[in-house]
Amino acid sequence: MINTLRQIFRSGKFVAGFSIFAAILLGSLIYPLIIRDAPLTIIGQGTFFPPGIYVSVYDSVGATTTYTLDIDEAAVNRIASRFSEEDRLAVKEWLVAAGLPEAEIDTADTEKLLAQWETNFDSTKRIPGMTNAKRNYYIRLNNSIDGLLSSEGVVIAAKNAETGTLEQIDTIEQSDYVNVTEVANVRVLPLGTDNFGRDMLTELVAATRVSLSIGFIAGTVATLIGLTLGLLAGYIGGWIDDIIMFVTNLFTVIPSFVLLILISFSIGQEQRGAFTVAVVIGFTSWVWTARAVRAQVVSLRNRDHVNLSKLSGHSIVYIILNDILPYIASYVVMALILQISSGILAEAGLSILGLGPKTTEVPTLGLMMNWARIYQADIQGRWWAYLPVLVTIASVAFSMNLMNTGLDQVFNPALRD
Repeated sequence: MINTLRQIFRSGKFVAGFSIFAAILLGSLIYPLIIRDAPLTIIGQGTFFPPGIYVSVYDSVGATTTYTLDIDEAAVNRIASRFSEEDRLAVKEWLVAAGLPEAEIDTADTEKLLAQWETNFDSTKRIPGMTNAKRNYYIRLNNSIDGLLSSEGVVIAAKNAETGTLEQIDTIEQSDYVNVTEVANVRVLPLGTDNFGRDMLTELVAATRVSLSIGFIAGTVATLIGLTLGLLAGYIGGWIDDIIMFVTNLFTVIPSFVLLILISFSIGQEQRGAFTVAVVIGFTSWVWTARAVRAQVVSLRNRDHVNLSKLSGHSIVYIILNDILPYIASYVVMALILQISSGILAEAGLSILGLGPKTTEVPTLGLMMNWARIYQADIQGRWWAYLPVLVTIASVAFSMNLMNTGLDQVFNPALRD
């Protein structure tokens, strides 16, 4: 056993893969202990705030600086941060589609443009040819620019140490300048926010932890089912083998992901929790494990030590557990690693299609990709809403494949140096 472990940890690929996976796993477990606050909710939803330093307030958000600007320049910068040139063109597009003459719209005149928008915009109005995604974009844009030209101050709030509720501690006027070290609700957002105003880093860590849990559950379920059926079919043979292989071939003919989509859709959104989705993935992913285990067992069932165990009168369960399973244990571990990786990727695929765990419970990596797709983060160039998620998914899958390759080099005689 000790020699085997030494060989495993001498494999460069296994060590590299294990190191990457361990770093991701430890990060998802330790980070929540360091950052205990809930993800920061920023008013002004509908905008993906880029990485930076932000202040959480009741009616607006702004990136704060430690240097002094001219008052007019500060106002221009504040407006530009919330009402970009892209947003102005979108407002003009909607106003023209709603029937306002294009000649009357000047995107450079902020005050006039916002007045026209406030007068004409109606979230319930149906404009021919406008998709639901585009309509939702305009609703979010309306929420984002609401009160943009207001001269009222904003409220700085802090949690009461005794009650835990937010209490007003100060008011900042539009012409004031703030040192970030003196503001209670300052939060550094290394990965910015998503469209809901939530801290992407905190959300990514929580989603990674949930996705890993789904992968472990799905991989364990699939491996147990495949291992059990493969052992029974390979050792007992006969009509039991015929029945198991008939069912296995039936599942092989039907693409597992299509079957997974149908089952997830039939369950319904309200019943699709993270555990339920993991179990469903496991129940549709056992086929190749069962076939591979059966092939391994068929090559072992007539070995001398197995025949000797039969002559000794040992039961079928005893022979399978003591004389066959130890010989394929390394293969089972490698199959489990691949099943965990496949489970994470399957959940991501399901969630992108809108068939993953329900969004009211916990985030997953797939759900974060789905949210980024729905709110057009890729089209708007908001890379921080989806690129870190893609990198995390790819890193997990890559690390597990490296671990599997390293184990294969250790246990497969044909690949040994």
